Amino acid sequence: MKKLLYHFDTDLVPSVFDSVVAYDGGADHVTQYAGIHEDNCSKLVEGAIYTRAPKHKKNTAIFIGGSDLAAGQSLLEAVQRNFFQNFRVSVMLDSSGCNTTAAASVALISRTTSLQDKIAVVLAGTGPVGQRVAMLLAQGGAKVRLTSRKQERSIAACSEMAKRFGVSLEPIEASDTNSITTALEGAQVVFGAGKAGIQLLEASHWQQHATIEVLADVNTYGSPGFEGILMTDHDMERFGKRIFGGLGIGALKLKLHRACVEKLFASNDHVLDADMIYEIALDMAHSE
Repeated sequence: MKKLLYHFDTDLVPSVFDSVVAYDGGADHVTQYAGIHEDNCSKLVEGAIYTRAPKHKKNTAIFIGGSDLAAGQSLLEAVQRNFFQNFRVSVMLDSSGCNTTAAASVALISRTTSLQDKIAVVLAGTGPVGQRVAMLLAQGGAKVRLTSRKQERSIAACSEMAKRFGVSLEPIEASDTNSITTALEGAQVVFGAGKAGIQLLEASHWQQHATIEVLADVNTYGSPGFEGILMTDHDMERFGKRIFGGLGIGALKLKLHRACVEKLFASNDHVLDADMIYEIALDMAHSE
């Protein structure tokens, strides 16, 4: 029986990247739907859960993507509201690659140092990846500072994650050299989640910093977000710090994404959100 993956994308144009990785993860056929949200998904979900016998339902799965994490979360909840008894299929949320990228990043960081009681700074952290990284770092025991160029955006993101995940994050404005220096005071872990081509740190911010142990930056286009690192760095030591660049993280992210798609077809009751995806990432990172 063919493994069918239904890709519900909250954007008006579905992601080609997610389609390719779905096939590489073992789907026999991927059907993409654009502009899907909590109010128009029910008929699609019903088609997925009613059409195959119980023993074959594991061969149907749903992937939720798109650039809007809040919309993706709402869609995930709406999809699950249509499930009952054994009338369900496995579902995965990965808006803008947030869960797989964040899980891979934090798993690699945790391999290099314990997160317990460490001060971690997530720069430009109000986007999907930054939010998920901040949450996972906090759940791992770190004291997390989440920065934005605008204080109100940082406050809003921290408040939302406190309500959704029960984690306590410190919102900080980091918009210039002085405020970035202040945000980094006493930090051991620094993560960059900025947009492509935007430099978040100058070399002088981190190379001689007394407490920083690990830096990770997910930028994979243009120049790295941290001056003085390479996108290909994968647990590279520079100036006494362990460094992960965007492509160095990306290898595990892609491997993880494919593994999660494969897991969707192992049973019909998996819900792959940040926590479960992170568990898979930890196993993969620590077995490298």
